[in-house]
Amino acid sequence: MRIPLYQIDAFAERPLTGNPAAVCPLEAWLPDDVMQAIAAENNLSETAFFVAEGECYRLRWFTPSTEIDLCGHATLAAAYVVFRWLRPERTSITFQTEAAGPLTVARDGDLLALDFPSRPPEPCAMSEPLVAGLGQRPAALLAARDYLAIYDSADEIARLMPDFAALAALDRFAVIVTAPGPGAEGGGETGGVDFVSRFFAPARGVDEDPVTGSSHCTLIPYWAARLGKTRLEARQLSRRGGALSCALDGDRVTIAGRAMPYLEGMITV
Repeated sequence: MRIPLYQIDAFAERPLTGNPAAVCPLEAWLPDDVMQAIAAENNLSETAFFVAEGECYRLRWFTPSTEIDLCGHATLAAAYVVFRWLRPERTSITFQTEAAGPLTVARDGDLLALDFPSRPPEPCAMSEPLVAGLGQRPAALLAARDYLAIYDSADEIARLMPDFAALAALDRFAVIVTAPGPGAEGGGETGGVDFVSRFFAPARGVDEDPVTGSSHCTLIPYWAARLGKTRLEARQLSRRGGALSCALDGDRVTIAGRAMPYLEGMITV
């Protein structure tokens, strides 16, 4: 069987940046173990598979080791494939998902805007195993699906060198670390960035994700409340780096970014 495969850099500002995702449009679902094996073979943080259902698409995401409940960058990549190659006349599309419900992606100038659920974090007790895994105590710790560790500066976020084996043993899906952008709370020049973050999910087969849409379901409501604004610009401080334009709208968030095509071809299984 031959299956189309696209590799798209999501939340990218130029080629070879952002977060690469593999996208496989399917005519019908493959067995779960085959999709998992394809994702492992691709060895990217996520591979997205989708099947047309009327005017919508049914969407699923796999890391190299497991299926996950929500993925932003691979949703953006899947939407880019639909808009560029499959349905170029469309200005918006809806993906149906098992755990996250319907997810709409719309063209917004040269951006693609994801409409995702908001997942506000709640305060939680400081986890000493998390502190040991991150190597530096955060100023505060909250949690939703993921731990959210708050630091005081972008420099602290950039310098973290986690113990991934220790983080893999924690009791949450993943760990988000975040801090205000330069000057975001001091009235100074922000450089257009309200907050920065990194994302670690070693228990899911992804030590550090380059740019993570789903983490912003938690980051956006946190920073909207802290900064007193509903429109925010964000940057993920991975080696590849990525930019996200964000907004809070009640119990939904908008996460927008650019996509860059890298590869298109066929795989044989």
